[in-house]
Order: sequence, then structure tokens, then C-alpha cells
Amino acid sequence: MTSSQSRPGNSSPAGSTPQEQEPDGSRNTAGRSASAASHLSIQQRLAIWTRKHGAGPYLLLLPATAVIGALILWPAIQVGLFSFQDYGLMQISGVLPAHWIGFSNYSQILHDPEFWQSLKTSVYFALVVVPLTLIVGTLVGLLLVRLGPKMRTFVSVSALLAWATPAVSASVIFAWLVDPDGGVVDWALAKLPSWLGGGAHWASFSWTNATLPAYTVLTVMLVWTGFPFIAVTVLAGLRTLPSELLEAARVDGAGAWRTFWKVTFPILRPVFLVLALLSTIWDFGMFTQAYIITGDLGNRDEYNLGLYEYSQAFTQPPHYGLASAAAFVLTIILLIVTVGYVRAAIKQGSLA
Repeated sequence: MTSSQSRPGNSSPAGSTPQEQEPDGSRNTAGRSASAASHLSIQQRLAIWTRKHGAGPYLLLLPATAVIGALILWPAIQVGLFSFQDYGLMQISGVLPAHWIGFSNYSQILHDPEFWQSLKTSVYFALVVVPLTLIVGTLVGLLLVRLGPKMRTFVSVSALLAWATPAVSASVIFAWLVDPDGGVVDWALAKLPSWLGGGAHWASFSWTNATLPAYTVLTVMLVWTGFPFIAVTVLAGLRTLPSELLEAARVDGAGAWRTFWKVTFPILRPVFLVLALLSTIWDFGMFTQAYIITGDLGNRDEYNLGLYEYSQAFTQPPHYGLASAAAFVLTIILLIVTVGYVRAAIKQGSLA
């Protein structure tokens, strides 16, 4: 039998190797951890650093951020630089160098009556088309939630075809519908009885030579192409509503309108805020549809901000500095609108 002797407080099993100790009696764990860390690969060290600093989500967002920076941020910076320069055709061709003129382009834009007329047209148009799109889309969403699965799928797909139609194609279709030479709209209005507003005076009526008729056509077209996105989004929100709340409202005798206004709308208010913001951004700076419906740049009274920027940049002689300043002013306006929506969402507690 083998006996082992050890000092009190420093006993170890028989046959075991004593652990290394520092002169002060503590175990040498720091040396072993440093030795193990020196054998870690670069990937392992990066993984440890990522977990330690919580950088995983930011690394996942890095590729998308790089793409956004290349496609959006860098062109925006270029536009901002052009807005402070005298930049035109001679500068693009390299005949003359671009030189800085400070805020002269902005001063010229803000003193141009056409700019303020275009801004007023854009504001009035957005104030009409955005609420109409939201109302029509919400009504269709409320209809879809009451349909059966098959009919809901059919109506949703049919509506999304309008939303998926390219802007150029939709504009060409509506331009043909309101064409004064054989257009369907003029023909149908001419056939209506007078007590419904129809009559022969609608024959060969031009919808694109005046501001109000042209933007009436644009309003109908943008509502037609925009309401499916609103409807599908509202439908998704309605499917998440607690059925107990709706059942309690019905038990209390609330009708359809009161149930929507007192129960559905408060819960889906963040959804409607986002939809209103997106619709404002899409419709306020509209260009493609207005360019095709109004017939290029013929009537300056029909300019919105999109057409005004295009006229500054691509008419002869082109003024890319002025167009860049107008584009930057439009960007600032949309940023102010966006900040307003975000502040409203934060006050209502829909954003943290």
C-alpha cells in the first residue's frame, strides 16, 4: 500500500501531476489561455470578436449597404456637387472646366416662377391622389378579407397585374384611352345622355392640352396602378387582427364603419402611416406618367417638379447644375415629409 503525504491544504490524489503555481501560489491559467489564443485561426478570432461586440447584424447589412451606396448614395453626392457648379454641355464635352458658383443655382431656382408653379401642381396632385389611393386600396382590402380563399386569390392576382404593369405601358394605355381621335373615353362620354353629363361636346375632347384634364387622367391612372399594393398590405394587416376584438365590437352593436374606425384603424395605424409615406414619395416626384400623358414638354402649365427638372436638364441649352439644384430641393422636401411621418409614428408608439 502506497501512502502519499502532503501539506495541509495542498493535497492531491495519488499518481496525479501537481498543477503549476505562481510564486504567490495562484494557478498559471493566463499563460495557458494566451497559448490557446495564439493557436486560433483568423476566422475563429473574427467570430469571437463579432460575438463579443455584437457586430453580427451589421456585418449582414454590409453587402446591402454597399449596393445602396453604389447605386443611390454616390449618384446623390454627384447631384449635390453639380448643384453648386455651372455645369452644362460644354463641361460634359470637356471644352470648358466646371467652376463653383455656390448657391447661385438654388437662388435662380427659387426665383423662377415656373418652379413654384410646378411645386404647387405637385402638392395639389399629391393631396388628391394619395388619399384616393389609400381609400380605394383600403376598401378593396376590406372586401378581400370577406371573400373565400379561391375568390380572394383570384381578385388579388387580378389586381396585382395592374400594380405590376410598367409605368410606360400603363401611360401608353391611358393615352390611347383618352385619345381625341377615336379614344374610348371620348366615345363613351359622347354616348351618355345629357342628364349623366354626356353629350356631343365630349367628341374629340383633348385631355392633355390643359392642366386639370391631364392631371385627372393621371389621377385615375395612378390610383389604378397604386391601389393593389395598398389592398394587399391592408389585407395582410387585417389577417393579424385579434378576432376577439372584432367579435366584441359586433356584440356591442357596432356597425361596419364604427368597427373599422374604433377597432381596426387604431391597430393598423402604423401600417397606414407607412403606406401614406410610400405613396407620397412615389406620387410627388412622378415623371414617367406625366411625361407621356402631357405629350413631352409642350405645355409648361402642366409641369410638376419631375417635368421641371427634366426641362432644365435636357432642353437646349442643358443646365445640369440647375436641374441638380431642383432635384436636391425635391429631395429635401421628401425628407421633410419623411421626418414628419416618422415623428408621428414615434409619438403613437409604432416605432421604438
